[in-house]
Amino acid sequence: MIEQIRDFRRERNWEQFHSPKNLVMALVVEASELAEHFQWLTEEQSRNLPPEKLAEVQEEIGDVLIYLANLCDKLGRKNRNKYPAAKVRGKSEKSSEYK
Repeated sequence: MIEQIRDFRRERNWEQFHSPKNLVMALVVEASELAEHFQWLTEEQSRNLPPEKLAEVQEEIGDVLIYLANLCDKLGRKNRNKYPAAKVRGKSEKSSEYK
């Protein structure tokens, strides 16, 4: 997936705009746009989006995913070390609570 995103970025010459700061800002904007679709829905409504709303949500999910993947590509990620399966399996606590 990362390689496809890199190709997409290269084909459009967008690398010049993808500093970590810009990627984080874009990610926050897109995540907010995603959240807006769910803002006043009930739990049940959020689970049963009408087709046209679902299509809009899927577009926003794609935007969030691409910006986050670009940011991971730039800065890396540590989730496997931060959340070792043996310690966190089935738990929802923050990482600082089980160290």
